[in-house]
Amino acid sequence: MARTSRGAASDDTAPALAGRQPAPAGLTTREADALLARHGPNLLVPERRRTRLLLWLLRPLVDPMTVLLLVAGAIYAALGDRVDAIVVLAALAPIAAVTLVLESRSERALERLRRLTAPTVTVLRDGARAIIPADRVVPGDLLYVAEGDVIPADGALVGGGPLVVDESALTGESLPAERYAARDDVEDGDELFAGTTVLSGHGAARVTVTGARTRYGRVGTLVAEIEQPRTPLERSARRLVVRFGAVAAVACLAVAAIEFARGAGWAAAAIAGVSLAIAAIPEEFPMVYTLYLSVGAWRLARGKALVRRLAGVETLGSTTVICADKTGTLTMGHLELLDGVHADGTPIAVRGELGDRDAALLRAAVLACEPRPFDPMDQAILRFAMARGLDVEALHRETLVHDYPFDPAHRYMSHVWRHDGVHVVVAKGAIEGILARSRASEAQRAAAQEANQRLASRGMRVIAVAAGELPHGPAGRDVDERALRYLGLVAFSDPLRPGVTAALEECRRAGIRVIMITGDHPVTAHAVADGLGLPHVHGRHLATGEQLDRADDAELARLLRDVNIFARTRPEQKYRIVRALRAQGHVVAMTGDGINDAPALREADIGIAMGSRGTEVAREAATLVLLDDNFATIVAAVRNGRRIYDNLQRAFAYLLAFHVPLVLTALVVPLAGAPLLLLPVQLVWLELVVHPTASLVFEGDPGATDLMTRPPRPTGGSLLAEGGALVPMLQGVVLTVGVLALYLGSLAMGAAAARGAAFAALLLGQVGLVLEARAPRLPAWCVPVRGNRMIVPVLLATIATLVLALHVPALAAVVKVAPIGVAGWGGALAVALAATLWVEPVKAWRRRKEG
Repeated sequence: MARTSRGAASDDTAPALAGRQPAPAGLTTREADALLARHGPNLLVPERRRTRLLLWLLRPLVDPMTVLLLVAGAIYAALGDRVDAIVVLAALAPIAAVTLVLESRSERALERLRRLTAPTVTVLRDGARAIIPADRVVPGDLLYVAEGDVIPADGALVGGGPLVVDESALTGESLPAERYAARDDVEDGDELFAGTTVLSGHGAARVTVTGARTRYGRVGTLVAEIEQPRTPLERSARRLVVRFGAVAAVACLAVAAIEFARGAGWAAAAIAGVSLAIAAIPEEFPMVYTLYLSVGAWRLARGKALVRRLAGVETLGSTTVICADKTGTLTMGHLELLDGVHADGTPIAVRGELGDRDAALLRAAVLACEPRPFDPMDQAILRFAMARGLDVEALHRETLVHDYPFDPAHRYMSHVWRHDGVHVVVAKGAIEGILARSRASEAQRAAAQEANQRLASRGMRVIAVAAGELPHGPAGRDVDERALRYLGLVAFSDPLRPGVTAALEECRRAGIRVIMITGDHPVTAHAVADGLGLPHVHGRHLATGEQLDRADDAELARLLRDVNIFARTRPEQKYRIVRALRAQGHVVAMTGDGINDAPALREADIGIAMGSRGTEVAREAATLVLLDDNFATIVAAVRNGRRIYDNLQRAFAYLLAFHVPLVLTALVVPLAGAPLLLLPVQLVWLELVVHPTASLVFEGDPGATDLMTRPPRPTGGSLLAEGGALVPMLQGVVLTVGVLALYLGSLAMGAAAARGAAFAALLLGQVGLVLEARAPRLPAWCVPVRGNRMIVPVLLATIATLVLALHVPALAAVVKVAPIGVAGWGGALAVALAATLWVEPVKAWRRRKEG
């Protein structure tokens, strides 16, 4: 470990840690910028390198459609048909442009998400504390770390401490390690390593190594090369493409062979086969899938829900149970100290002048808090104390000898302070934990239990406070806490968040069960449930952590069928709850904010971390991060997830319906011995219609009115599940029959005129397919276009380009069509209407059957 120098902070904005020497000086902004330029960004797990611009521009050349067009262009050139060769090859430009624009839109959405979810750290810059992105940490930075932080770089602990650090992610050692700061006789403190987690304590570390040069970074470089597994729907989409591709390959070879056997020549046979392949391969499916999830994740981020894993977007619509923390999620998480009692049961002076006993109780509560608290309850205590005239800063300037961490089993914590040579131990936490470790008479214990019941019945959060002197100095936690004397209770109010009650009702209508989990007393949970409207009959819908501890797997399964509220729970019990719910077939969303919540967040189908008050560990483990810590945001995310999935289903149904006539016409026309209807240049035109229609029109559709009144959809199913593909394929078949009848019946007017009429029918039918796909249940004319900015421009552009191609002679010659008259337009419109409107009676029959 490199040696570090220590000196005074440059100004009062960077105070020393309590009980330690003055904090070492940090860097200036200029020094940090120079070091960043020299060492590069601090990326422990480097992102996969962005494709260079030239390679990115050349990527469309490996697309199946592009390869087939290159083959078609080469064949035309070999035949000496320069015009067709130039047209086909020139068509690569708009095809590539559409692909790159849509991929760019998806990439921009992901890049915005990456910036929003980038972790931040606190460092000393220019003599003041500054919050910066973790990737801008440089060697020499003075880094402040506290409980729950993931250390962003290797360094030495030079102030504060001791820290308890979980190094299992790096070493595999399950037991936490203690790390001590530099002392007068040792210039360097213990080493801290990037990627490890601070379990308790706080301090300052001097950064020595960043990025890929850290111990974690060397592993992270290898991790970055590991491919993420595909999601079930992504695999489903790819299977669909492979199946279509296999069918296309067989049909392509068959058509080419038949044409060649008929004496059409190898070139004409090859063009027929290539045309069929271009028509049949639905390469849009994977692109549309990725685009929808990426843009959907960005839309969720605008609604204060950051998606860390795209798979979460498709899972949201399947959620059947939401397990939500009470504090900060269902409630405001902004506590105010509003009541309290002394050990003898007399009330404290919440208003008016503080008595000696009031001040003693309050001082003990302040000393049991962190100097710069993250916990809302600590913040409420300090606010109340300062408002009542206590010098909180003076109390915290005393020497903190030991910072004993929170005991999750008994839900309390303690500190040992030294002031004027006297050692004092203070503790606060759950009444059960404090009374078990404090000296108190039977009368005081009875008064405490009665007061706790009374305060909790009002929906208040209650903690006990204890303190005592250590005449012989500290001797370890077990010994020190024997000196504790119970002082009294303080109670806090945490109001319900606005909109939560309505969100809970929306969950009920959507078939989503909500389970409230809290560490508070059952009576407090009961009172909060009253305000929320959750079923909470004690003994049936409410259980405690003790009951969870006693329950075997069968009993836990029974509890979870009935219980909607769990009180006095510990974070590790959440993991059991999640596993049991998932074993019952539920898709579980679980909220959490602490280090111990990480296993439950990982186990849940959707782990939801709090963005404002959550630890970095919880956010890393989560699928979703709430920027506003609000339960209503979870429900909004579920609603958005359902909308995204619905729109993706409609896009896939449209793509399937429209590919059927492309494949069948490319297959049947050569077999009928007629001139080709679909030439490569016309297929390019159709490709320019299909891509933006599927990618932009459906993605922009608002949610259906019944979005949150349906039960959750099954998870992991195909986008074209059994029965889901039937109607789109029948629509495609009907459109194919109409187009073929129009084309073959018009050949007497010439191939170009017949192709023009058939093409008009095909594109007008495409407009009908879009409108029908947007309304799988309702009549197409009942689904408004309001709320979708893309549908009108895209469909009008489709019709406008059709008119121009048919009636501008130069364009008609390129596309190999001829203008059509009123009769031709009438036939095309009749085919399009017949091919799409036949679905309306079917939908009406379904509505009558369902209703």
